[in-house]
Amino acid sequence: MTKVTLKLRGMSCAACAKAIETAIQAVPGVSQSTVNFATEQAIATYDPRQTSLSNLQAAIAAAGYQAEPVSDRNLFEPEDDTTARQFEERDLQRRVWFGAAISTVLVLGSLPAMTGLHLPFIPILLHNNWLQAILTAPVLFWAGQSFYVNAWKALQHHAATMDTLIALGTIAAYAYSLFVTVFPDFLTAQGLTVHVYYEVAAVVTTLILLGKLFESKAKSETSAAIRQLVGLQAKTARVIRDGVELDLAIAEVQLGDVILVRPGEKIPVDGEVISGSSTVDQAMVTGESVPVTKQAGDPVIGATINQTGSFQFWATRIGKDTFLAQIVILVQQAQGSRAPIQRLADQVTGWFVPAVIAVAIATFVIWFNLVGNVTLALITMVEVLIIACPCALGLATPTSIMVGTGKGAEYGILIKGAESLELAHKIQTLVLDKTGTLTQGKPTVTDFVTRYGTANGNEIKLLQLAAAVEHNSEHPLAAAVLQYAQAQQVRLVEAEQFEAIAGSGVQGKVAGHWVELGTETWLTELGIDIAPLQTRQAALEAVGKTVVWLAVDGQIQAMIGIADSLKPSSAATVSALQRLGLEVVMLTGDHAATAAAIAAQVGISNVLAEVRPDQKAAAIRSLQAAGKVVAMVGDGINDAPALAQADVGIAIGTGTDVAIAASDITLISGDLQGILTAIQLSRATMRNIRQNLFFAFIYNMAGIPLAAGILYPIFGWLLSPIIAGAAMAFSSVSVVTNALRLRNFRPRFSS
Repeated sequence: MTKVTLKLRGMSCAACAKAIETAIQAVPGVSQSTVNFATEQAIATYDPRQTSLSNLQAAIAAAGYQAEPVSDRNLFEPEDDTTARQFEERDLQRRVWFGAAISTVLVLGSLPAMTGLHLPFIPILLHNNWLQAILTAPVLFWAGQSFYVNAWKALQHHAATMDTLIALGTIAAYAYSLFVTVFPDFLTAQGLTVHVYYEVAAVVTTLILLGKLFESKAKSETSAAIRQLVGLQAKTARVIRDGVELDLAIAEVQLGDVILVRPGEKIPVDGEVISGSSTVDQAMVTGESVPVTKQAGDPVIGATINQTGSFQFWATRIGKDTFLAQIVILVQQAQGSRAPIQRLADQVTGWFVPAVIAVAIATFVIWFNLVGNVTLALITMVEVLIIACPCALGLATPTSIMVGTGKGAEYGILIKGAESLELAHKIQTLVLDKTGTLTQGKPTVTDFVTRYGTANGNEIKLLQLAAAVEHNSEHPLAAAVLQYAQAQQVRLVEAEQFEAIAGSGVQGKVAGHWVELGTETWLTELGIDIAPLQTRQAALEAVGKTVVWLAVDGQIQAMIGIADSLKPSSAATVSALQRLGLEVVMLTGDHAATAAAIAAQVGISNVLAEVRPDQKAAAIRSLQAAGKVVAMVGDGINDAPALAQADVGIAIGTGTDVAIAASDITLISGDLQGILTAIQLSRATMRNIRQNLFFAFIYNMAGIPLAAGILYPIFGWLLSPIIAGAAMAFSSVSVVTNALRLRNFRPRFSS
């Protein structure tokens, strides 16, 4: 399957987004599509054997819109899109100013008819209906041209959008006024008052254009996070080629290039230090507040800032493959995704415009039959058409998602989709893997206890055997044993017939001896008696140390005590999560006594110990079976199945790519406080979405009946078409503005 992101042109409301989505889904071979009105993008997944990108573009064009693919090549070159938006906003400004000037003249000219007040400074010429008709025409058909063009396109494709409502409402007011101007005696003969509504058509058009201008500016603010991320990218790099230093544009850097970075400069791309050393400020990318020391062999991240020293590194990832580019791509995908809470609004949007047109026609018919007043019937019909706004419904969820996911990126939290962001606020049980999540993930050997002491170099011989089998393992405990062996200057030898048993240990043949190194349970299953050393086990596990057993030729020979220090924020974060009402569970493969000691240090009472990697997903399922919404936090390859099984998988960014790929949320820095921030951000975002949806529904539910004249029989009061136009123009602006309040979100780490 192929996934493509398309930039859309020509959308004016949420109904347009629905029409485009329907058109894409009708293309054979398309398995999934999402159209986001707020980002003006479509994301489609399709089978390239059945269809192609050009077919998708053709389907969108047939629906009356334009689409072009978003290229990864232009990920850090968004100037074209920014320039296009700025051009559109400047064009809108010109049309708004023109409409405002003409509307002011028309309102002044209509004052005598509306109020009976003749102001001496208003030329009598302005009271002329023909002059008002001429002045109104360019406001409608030039300033408001897009409404009529888009409405006509929609009609050609048997669809109806917000532009349809605006075009019908304003053209009805203008056409009626023009009819009265051309045939003034027609209404007089029927005893009806002759009144024109040119100023209504002009003012409503201008107000809606003004609302669109404000909406455009507000929507651009919701994507500020993307612009900030893109702005982190360095523009140039100092590349050394053939011994010559060259200042090249970032796009000219190639894989394997040697790059020189001096103090205070940005690191242009991802790479590995070759020579020199320095400290690097990675806060803008990972959220880490403390600068990180870098020396030969250490990785460096593009867009981070070198501080104290100079160093050279070779480029390992460039362009769309850099760490920063992947962050930008993930944030863009998240902002373009759809939250489940949006489904109701999507369903309403699908029939909203046709329903409003039906209500408007019914309003005209009812009032005309009840009172026989064509003016009253016309005005109420126009008000219904103008006040209804599907845009507020269409913007309610995606704008909040855009700001929320962008805010997450600011705190080093990558949220892969709107569904993940929504689910995070429902979490009831949080499962924390021990190694690399609660702990630093850098275990060290603290005790090496041998069965027969250290005489005749026995300890060194056993350590050599242990290091030989651990040399082929990728487990963090293996790295600790190897590091300890190197510190003891043990000569490394090769192991034969090596085998790693997941969650149990490793085994192999070394210098003619069969060596097994692993857990108590595994060695016991193999029939190896560990009793000779078991008396020392309890003392090590009581202080939270992991015990690894070494057997040679079927006989227990040594036990290794390994400690992994807790992260500084672990205890405080666990306490804060519990205050949020979450059940916190620790999951580990450690012996129960070791696990209990570690859990006690961080304040966790619910511990799942001695859980093998292949059992972690089952442990998550058992918690879910109790009806709980479960989140899993982990960082290793063996955590990936559990992360995928959990309702919300949270990966520690310092962990493996496999774990990150299987997760829904990634904490770039590895700081556990990111969990707390993610949950608080999810709750704040969902609260904001509910506020937006409430306002959007209430606005339309209250506004349409008021516009239809529901209060006229009781109070003799009708809503002014101008007020209706203003309400419609600013309803979507208010939703976007409310979403922008999320930019003030700050995580709380204390009670």
